[in-house]
Amino acid sequence: MRLVTVLVLTFFLGAGLAPIPACSAPADSVIPSDFVYVNEIIPDLHVNLRYHSPDNFMGRPVDGYESDRLILTHAAADALAKVQAELRAHDLSLLVYDGYRPQRAVDHFIRWGRDLDDQVNKAAYYPDVDKSTLFAEGYIADRSGHSRGSTMDLTVVDEATGKPLDMGTPWDHFGPESWPNYADITAQQRANRLLLRSLMLENGFKPYDEEWWHFTLANEPYPDTYFDFPVR
Repeated sequence: MRLVTVLVLTFFLGAGLAPIPACSAPADSVIPSDFVYVNEIIPDLHVNLRYHSPDNFMGRPVDGYESDRLILTHAAADALAKVQAELRAHDLSLLVYDGYRPQRAVDHFIRWGRDLDDQVNKAAYYPDVDKSTLFAEGYIADRSGHSRGSTMDLTVVDEATGKPLDMGTPWDHFGPESWPNYADITAQQRANRLLLRSLMLENGFKPYDEEWWHFTLANEPYPDTYFDFPVR
């Protein structure tokens, strides 16, 4: 199916996330009561947790991802269901690459980032970025909004072809090409980004100004808490 036409929005590009305070929930093996497996709320959602596989910037499964089951806070899942319903009306669907991310996964990123000899997936994920600068440039940090449970990485899939829409870069591409306001992309790629962005904004999410795929529920229930239960 051809992509539905989107109107040019009057939204300014979202500001970066606020500094993250160091407040962690105790490590636990049990999912908290107000977190959900998102397939229970959105049965037709496409999910491919890339950190559960080797298909990510590290080139290996990441600590804490013991299954491919997407977890979010109940509030974030309910809001995401509204986005999915709007896309389904046009034979499109969301595809989620990451949702809740345990702190132990972030710690694994940090250890990987410090090993400058391990660059197995550089060509695919950070071809123009020196690995030694990943911390300084903000690609890796010691805390992630994903660990609060209401942040997700996602794109849009055309159900007729089964393929993601062309957004100009792959998910998790490190570089300015992934910024939502990057100019050197085609009109169709820009329209595809706007489609995703507009639907997410309309349904209560806020964007991130360096990744077209990254959104956080604006009224997230745990703005200061970072969880560490595994994805299983």
